[in-house]
Amino acid sequence: MTAGLTTRERLLIFAFWTGLAAVSAVNRLLDAPGFIRVMSPAGPVLLAFVEAWIWAGFTPFIFRLTSRFPLERKRWWVRVPVMIAVAVFVSIVVYLLIDVARDLLIDVPRRRRQVSTLREIGRFRFVNQLVFFMAVLAAGYARKYFLLDRDREAQEARLQAQLAEAQLSALRMQINPHFLFNTLHAMSALVERDPAGVRRMIARLSDLLRHTTDSSARDLIPLRDELDFLRRYVEIMEIRFQGRLRVTIDVGEALLDALVPNLILQPIVENALEHGASRVMGTGEVAIAASREEERLILTVRDNGPGIDDANRRIGVGLTNTRARLAQLYGGQGSVELSSPEEGGALATIVIPYSHADR
Repeated sequence: MTAGLTTRERLLIFAFWTGLAAVSAVNRLLDAPGFIRVMSPAGPVLLAFVEAWIWAGFTPFIFRLTSRFPLERKRWWVRVPVMIAVAVFVSIVVYLLIDVARDLLIDVPRRRRQVSTLREIGRFRFVNQLVFFMAVLAAGYARKYFLLDRDREAQEARLQAQLAEAQLSALRMQINPHFLFNTLHAMSALVERDPAGVRRMIARLSDLLRHTTDSSARDLIPLRDELDFLRRYVEIMEIRFQGRLRVTIDVGEALLDALVPNLILQPIVENALEHGASRVMGTGEVAIAASREEERLILTVRDNGPGIDDANRRIGVGLTNTRARLAQLYGGQGSVELSSPEEGGALATIVIPYSHADR
């Protein structure tokens, strides 16, 4: 069911009928010069406005009829006769009101009697008013189905937004058990060798889990916040690697306020550690950088591991999850790709549209 008429719509209805009356009045003045010389033109001009304003008063009522009598096949044999009866009744009422206004505004030599008015109704002199009624009724149905389509599109947009938000939340939460499992596995390996380090890992893990399980967390956050979270994660990994890990972050001050998906870097860095840095004999290295190319923000994660080959494609939970989240947030404008640079190791490149936290 469509909403009632707003104040703006009522003003538009009044303005439409007033404009139509103005055009009608001008036509009467131009098309009947001889008639105007006999009597004052004020009466016919004012009558045109009165007629239009009568229809302006009936328009909201006719619009409400479109909600009471929808254009549906169900019980049409009841609605159609009732609508025709209402149309005839309203047209006759308007005709009578205009007839009264004509007698009051135009000084004719011989005033018509009531019986002549009834005779004219019997001759269907109100057909013009019936045509006006049908035109207003058609406009009412057009308004009704326009509002229905608009409401349906708005509802679909809300449902799609809710679905996308639910999917993003599910994807974000998928990171938690995977990350937690790997961290707990690292703790179990160090619990006898480095108890103090395990205690520090537990403290850092508590901070990270508080962040990742925050249901009110935004999907997009400034890059500086993402890097702060990543540094706490790296502290855990440094304890795990026992001095065999070096992580560098190269991000300019101008890019720290760029908006990025929440938890976008952690699974990529974890992938670089598990499949790259942890497989070297000496010190594992991971380099994180950010740059801007016009309206694109480019995030890179490079490791010095064995690189990527057919046997080691590194397609794990983190990478699959990241691709799904970028597709939800950016459609075809976001991507993450793995490659093997000539200098060795593996390179993960995330490309997203650039946006600033202040925008």
